[in-house]
Amino acid sequence: PRRSRRRKSVAIAYEAGQGDGAEPQGAHWEPRDWQEQLRRIREMRRNRDAPVDEMGVDKCYDTSAPPQVMRYQVLLSLMLSSQTKDQVTSAAMLRLRQRGLTVDSVLQMDDATLGRIIYPVGFWRNKVKYIKQTTAILKQKYGGDIPSTVEELVQLPGVGPKMAHLAMNIAWDSVSGIAVDTHVHRITNRLKWVKKETKYPEETRVALEDWLPRDLWREINWLLVGFGQQTCLPVNPRCSQCLNQDICPAAK
Repeated sequence: PRRSRRRKSVAIAYEAGQGDGAEPQGAHWEPRDWQEQLRRIREMRRNRDAPVDEMGVDKCYDTSAPPQVMRYQVLLSLMLSSQTKDQVTSAAMLRLRQRGLTVDSVLQMDDATLGRIIYPVGFWRNKVKYIKQTTAILKQKYGGDIPSTVEELVQLPGVGPKMAHLAMNIAWDSVSGIAVDTHVHRITNRLKWVKKETKYPEETRVALEDWLPRDLWREINWLLVGFGQQTCLPVNPRCSQCLNQDICPAAK
């Protein structure tokens, strides 16, 4: 019942806004101090020296490969990166690329070999299975390329919403939504960039997209991921080193 109620209220708000020019209630909500907080985070991230900047997914693919191969490598690096440090993902991608990383080369590889190459990425056994299944689908259904919509990307085994939005951004140069990982989820909750606390990254994405200007959607992931790797750590955040300590609701 809760779901249907929510859907109904969205429809009503939309109709009200369309019909009489009245703004739906709460349409203009935005977090307190967010622009100043964002400006200071940009300042702290100015050096671009976090692991995500040097070894993130957008640094893992072969830029000289044909576009189709490049897009496949982007998707694969995203699949490997789930619950895995950037350093580990980057090293696994390097080992794969040394063997010529294409749809066909992965399909010809046996599971044990693929497992040895990607180890020690998180949940590597599951990822071997997902990579083989997804690669077969790409070969059969997409002629070896990757889908160009979020809807199709999330249908692939082992591909979640965060990966899909990042794949759209990096592989297709298209901003389809905000990519929310654990760092973005944690930090936006700490800063109260969500109206009420969210439990899951996908909830956070919906909450952020509701108010954050669309021209910031592309930037917010790498900005907050690096900030989360260096300063706003999951445990014992370095509040004393943070430029936002005086305007952050979670500052210690």
